[in-house]
Amino acid sequence: MNVLIVGGGGREHALAWKAACSTNVEAVFCAPGNAGTASEPKVSNLKLGVEDIDGLLDFAKTNSIDLTIIGPEAPLVAGIVDQFHAAGLKCFGPSKAAAALEGSKAYMKDFLTRHNIPTAIHQAFTDEVQALAFLAQQALPIVIKADGLAAGKGVVIAHDRAHAERTVCDMLSGQAFGNAGRRIVIEEFLDGEEASFIVMTDGETIIPFASSQDHKARDDGDQGPNTGGMGAYSPAPIVNAEMHQRILDEVIEPTLAGLRKDNNPYVGFLYAGLMVMPNGEVKVLEFNCRFGDPETQPIMMRLNSDLASACMAVLEGNAKSVSLEWADEAAVGVVMASGGYPASTDTGHPIGGLEPATSDADGITKVFHAGTSLSEDSVLNSGGRVLCVVGLGGTVTEAQKHAYERTEKINWQGAFYRRDIGYRAIAHGLQLLQNFLAWDGEGH
Repeated sequence: MNVLIVGGGGREHALAWKAACSTNVEAVFCAPGNAGTASEPKVSNLKLGVEDIDGLLDFAKTNSIDLTIIGPEAPLVAGIVDQFHAAGLKCFGPSKAAAALEGSKAYMKDFLTRHNIPTAIHQAFTDEVQALAFLAQQALPIVIKADGLAAGKGVVIAHDRAHAERTVCDMLSGQAFGNAGRRIVIEEFLDGEEASFIVMTDGETIIPFASSQDHKARDDGDQGPNTGGMGAYSPAPIVNAEMHQRILDEVIEPTLAGLRKDNNPYVGFLYAGLMVMPNGEVKVLEFNCRFGDPETQPIMMRLNSDLASACMAVLEGNAKSVSLEWADEAAVGVVMASGGYPASTDTGHPIGGLEPATSDADGITKVFHAGTSLSEDSVLNSGGRVLCVVGLGGTVTEAQKHAYERTEKINWQGAFYRRDIGYRAIAHGLQLLQNFLAWDGEGH
């Protein structure tokens, strides 16, 4: 089959790479793709933007595209799946109506409340005076979110009242995130451990992917401003077998049932950003109507199954036949970002050290591109998040070691990255070891 991947980030590079690994796939096209997708076997880039729905539809029609997979949120919210389906083309993703789960945080919060799905206490505002009055009554820290799409950066955790008030005013005025922030959601701060839980579904059958955990904060120790994600690892120890089932029972199944009840049946990838509270309770932080980034990169490294064929089976009504298989190894992905990210980005610099390493050839590491472009014989950084370097290993500690060994060989002017990706999983492992060593063999 011929596959079209819509998008040009690290998520799309990982999806294109995995699709191209299938013996059932003849060619993969990325619109617009990046310097990394341009170098993958069987993969070609297109000069089409992610929101050029007419252009994408015309290409799919005239080039015998059997399956289109949508990577980013903007075309989903704009209704690309509806238009492809109307033209008789198979397109993997939710309808425009169902994608409102990500397109509007206020809608998402209202949906969760109506369907009794656990989430933080919250309230939505468009009026600055009312928002500030509500804010004055809340405890700190407090979370303030732009209602619309803000490329993963529309969430601010304010630890002091002046910061919170300034954030509210900047968002509602349109200065911070344009129209995306002219309605905001103010919600309680949840203290726990985050986890990413991603499934593919036909609206009823649920096919879970391996668990993962993202690192949103820019700096080590989860400090600094929120970003689109500075790294991720899979599996996430916090999601054990019991927690896995609890998430299915309390979040995923009620969400799909609620969407069916609202006459918005959901097909595609569904990403639940969750907070696991110290008492074990699970609350929904966000929904994404597509694969996460950078979670996709380590998850795809661990996936042994044929992704393209699985997507096709779901679209053809055979979701119950899909069974995903996973490598036993853990995967850690480290995001390398441009100087100034997330506030601004210093771009246009040549990237060195991208030549294949021994670990690449052995399948221990893989460098996924995000914000890169080609200029003659050079690869340049062209965005905020530039690369995601993924390492595989028998444990998260070993995978982390491989990822950072590869990361340290890559450089460009202003490049930076966190040096502690996976630290929570490693801490979990140390705690389990300490518990084992403290156990006397008689349950004490």
